[in-house]
Amino acid sequence: MTMETSPGHGAHHRTAEVLLAGLDVVRLSPRDSGVLEMVVVRPAPGEREVLDVATVVPDKGIHGDTWDQRGSSRTPDGGPNPEAMVTVMNSRAVDLVAGSRDRWPLAGDQLYVDLDLSTENLPTGTRLTIGDAELEVTAAPHTGCAQFTERFGVEALRLTATPDGRFLRLRGVNTRVVRGGDIRVGDTVVVSRPGA
Repeated sequence: MTMETSPGHGAHHRTAEVLLAGLDVVRLSPRDSGVLEMVVVRPAPGEREVLDVATVVPDKGIHGDTWDQRGSSRTPDGGPNPEAMVTVMNSRAVDLVAGSRDRWPLAGDQLYVDLDLSTENLPTGTRLTIGDAELEVTAAPHTGCAQFTERFGVEALRLTATPDGRFLRLRGVNTRVVRGGDIRVGDTVVVSRPGA
């Protein structure tokens, strides 16, 4: 399924009260293994394609995504940020801000997982094995942007920036590819923490 990310979704913005009430559901996310709920690639600016199966490629991210063509203000040469190859968002958190599964891809992340992404549960260096691929959680912060506000509302962005929102990583987490391979919706996401 391919979708456009055009504006005009204001009617779907959740109130601060609804968002705060939903945090308890996010906190119940599994800690040691979860499930890959959705895979999304960005084939062009403003476009999203939802996949059942995807190939993760070292130094490229996810096949069909344009990460390797996107510049970053966080790299010395302005090129793609290797610490943010694949962004991962908690499926309960995206459902909370989006309101429905068909709006998840608007968040702009590639992988949506039912897994506790908190800073306590997934410290920098944690490995996530999904299907044949392995990703490593990086220290690169993943924060909201103007598009996130436009699609989900200012209250959703504010929630991601609160102490609870930052601790739970409601906006998601950045990863780099350690090992490439195929991943499929429904795959188990296995957590391996540094030093474990």
